Amino acid sequence: MECKRGSSPIVVDETAGKKAYCQCGLSSNLPYCDGSHKQCTEDVGPMVVNVEEDGKKAVCQCGKSGNLPWCDGSHNK
Repeated sequence: MECKRGSSPIVVDETAGKKAYCQCGLSSNLPYCDGSHKQCTEDVGPMVVNVEEDGKKAVCQCGKSGNLPWCDGSHNK
């Protein structure tokens, strides 16, 4: 199965702590990883980050951001 990246970010009210964000686009719980990347033909896994503080976060889905896992607007280019 091929990965299916999104074309715009997913905005979430995030809580501080360790998070695993989906990078394949197949998760049924986007933007979080649910292990679906194991079905991908590409070698891709989740991006694990420690979110420092609670607040709105725009999680990149296109994979082009220079500030992964956060969106920097690169999907518009």
